[in-house]
Amino acid sequence: MNCRWRIRAVVFVFLLVAASAFDYKDALSKSLLYFEAQRSGRLPYNQRVTWRSHSGLIDGLQQGVDLVGGYYDAGDHVKFGLPMAFTVTLLSWSVIEYGEQIAAAGEYGHALEAIKWGTDYFIKAHTEREVLWVEVGDGDTDHYCWQRSEDMTTSRKAYKIDSEHPGSDVAGETAAAMAAAAVVFRRENPRYAEILLRHARELFEFADRRRGRYDGSVGEARRYYPSWSGYEDELLWAALWMHRATGREEYVDYVVEKAEEFGGTGWAMTEFSWDVKFAGVQILASKLLIEGNLSKKQRGVLEQYRSKAEHYICACLNKNNGSNVHRTPGGMLFVREWNNMQYVANAAFLLSVYSDHLSEAGRGLRCPRGVVAVDDLAREAKAQVDYILGSNPSGISYLVGYGPKYPTKVHHRGASIVSYKRSKGFIGCMQGYYNWYARRDPNPNIIIGALVGGPDLKDRFEDDRRNYMQTEACTYNTAPLVGIFAKLHQPIIRRVSNSTTFSS
Repeated sequence: MNCRWRIRAVVFVFLLVAASAFDYKDALSKSLLYFEAQRSGRLPYNQRVTWRSHSGLIDGLQQGVDLVGGYYDAGDHVKFGLPMAFTVTLLSWSVIEYGEQIAAAGEYGHALEAIKWGTDYFIKAHTEREVLWVEVGDGDTDHYCWQRSEDMTTSRKAYKIDSEHPGSDVAGETAAAMAAAAVVFRRENPRYAEILLRHARELFEFADRRRGRYDGSVGEARRYYPSWSGYEDELLWAALWMHRATGREEYVDYVVEKAEEFGGTGWAMTEFSWDVKFAGVQILASKLLIEGNLSKKQRGVLEQYRSKAEHYICACLNKNNGSNVHRTPGGMLFVREWNNMQYVANAAFLLSVYSDHLSEAGRGLRCPRGVVAVDDLAREAKAQVDYILGSNPSGISYLVGYGPKYPTKVHHRGASIVSYKRSKGFIGCMQGYYNWYARRDPNPNIIIGALVGGPDLKDRFEDDRRNYMQTEACTYNTAPLVGIFAKLHQPIIRRVSNSTTFSS
């Protein structure tokens, strides 16, 4: 073997070892820390992210309602209801699917705390049967400031939807979040689960009765979290989570009856996100097929949902004829430039969940470009997670605080400014920009567990806090990783039927 081939062999072996050496338990622990860094409100005595302090303590006061609490979505200080609710839905789904693995890693309590911090806020925000407060602060004034949340001087005006100003998308997603959380808390705290379920039921009815997009009612959200996909996917999504929480057939009937009208069996998707829920809807609907007592009509429509779910899965595996998710040279799934890692994390989670579903159902997967083994889904999910953690051309972990090399200049106001605990002197809007935003030094506070936006379609990444498309992190980026980190740390062992069948 000549020297060149010897070097290549050594590099190849190194990459194999590196890829198999990730500490998923550590990644899980760090991912849950991130949600503590994003807390708004009065922080509890057991707060582990110690560079943060209380903030947003008068939220809602101007409108005469208590809206203290909840999460900041990203590197700024607006509380946007739609992405916050999606974050909580995904955290709850992670616990529902992989709760035993999360518990085995010693993180079950922290996972429940992360969910409850969000649902406690939603209970406050749902002040009447047909009133839901869906935003505190506004992005325009917030983005003019570079301040710690503890120093906020920007507007904390709150915005709501009601019977005259509908928002089926955000009401539906909040219903989904509370229903999914009710499943999680049913054993641990049944009284709290019942409270969540009551709110979820009222919100779903509100969303369905008063149909309309929330960004038509709350113009301040339109520039930041517009509902491009409409509200139909959230209504189907909420109905499926209501069925999961209650077992009531009326919700299955809803998903079946509205399948065509709402696009559930029409849209063939290659992404899943806080806005576009169809792939998640289709996977949840597919899972109903292993339940008994389905009518012929229900089974027929659910099979259509499954066909579209498998289009998404096959797209992630590059097994469709033409309609696949693009891949970078390093193997990362790539949907779009801005915050692409949200799509990667979501895809890894859905691949993992669907892999488990196929195993449980004793089925295989037939894509347009051939039969796919169930293990291939799990392998692809792991490959995407490993890319996040450092198995990529840059050798960098895009999960902040994990591994020896990770982004140090995250686009995050609180992380980039000296901690309020260390320096309580007031820092104004422009002072933050002049003294902290433009600094070339690493952030003084490490926002552990944040999943940044990540590299471009050629695997290039610039660690610069001004590069918000790549260095800003969001709560819904990290949320799906909680479940899959736990699964990879403690893999599920299932008995698979000897006879595997394929759908036509």
